[in-house]
Amino acid sequence: MHERERHRIILSAVQERPILTVQDIVELTDASEATIRRDISALALQNRLKKVRGGAEALHPPQIGVLAARSFRADETVNSAQKRAIAREAVKLCHDGEAITINGGTTTFPMVHFLAQMRLQVMTNSFPIAEHLIKHSKCTVMLPAGAVYREQNIILSPFDSDGTGHFYARRFFMGARGVSPLGIMESDSLIIQSEQRLMRQADELVVLVDSSKFKTRSSLILCPLERVSTIITDDGIDERDRRMVEAAGIGLIVASTDRKEDTQQSPTVA
Repeated sequence: MHERERHRIILSAVQERPILTVQDIVELTDASEATIRRDISALALQNRLKKVRGGAEALHPPQIGVLAARSFRADETVNSAQKRAIAREAVKLCHDGEAITINGGTTTFPMVHFLAQMRLQVMTNSFPIAEHLIKHSKCTVMLPAGAVYREQNIILSPFDSDGTGHFYARRFFMGARGVSPLGIMESDSLIIQSEQRLMRQADELVVLVDSSKFKTRSSLILCPLERVSTIITDDGIDERDRRMVEAAGIGLIVASTDRKEDTQQSPTVA
């Protein structure tokens, strides 16, 4: 990743939490600790953030009430080819006339490009997904009630009466912070509340995660693996993680990232 791109991600991410650790930035950028420490020093010299022990702090700390989740802008360029391949396979599960739910995130967002010619009823808490489908598809789009979280580009409500209880979906397509034997993980309790409401209104839960998410951990569990019907990931998944998914009785779709955009190829199903 180019230095300018790393700096952009660091400055965006540092607005999300009081202290951003070196390890946090390493996970965001896939750069070495030494490189990140040099980046922090350079940005501090430019007076764009504060250098603190073990990490960085925003010059103007984030306001109370922001989400712990990473920003959409910081995450959208990470593993973008894998996310697009995963989204392509996800849309193959959709059929005209169905009702589906798509949660906000950079792994689910690329689905919009493959939904352009379909006619679906789509419930989403994602501003970018809703905007794109309204402009570039024939889908009917519905949004829940709630507050807009600008960094994540999603709509969330702490209350049960956000309107999602009136929408039934054949499938719920959902990204996640991590996947482990304990279950599907997320980084913020408010996101978990919202997604659990959406899960209750869907027959099947389809989780879209690039293969790096099998190594990512969080302190919050959204649901056990057994609640998931299908996991769609990329061909970077290792054998141990394949076995974990299979042992839980979950359908696994592995999207290839080695083909051209317009090449038609069936997914590998395990």
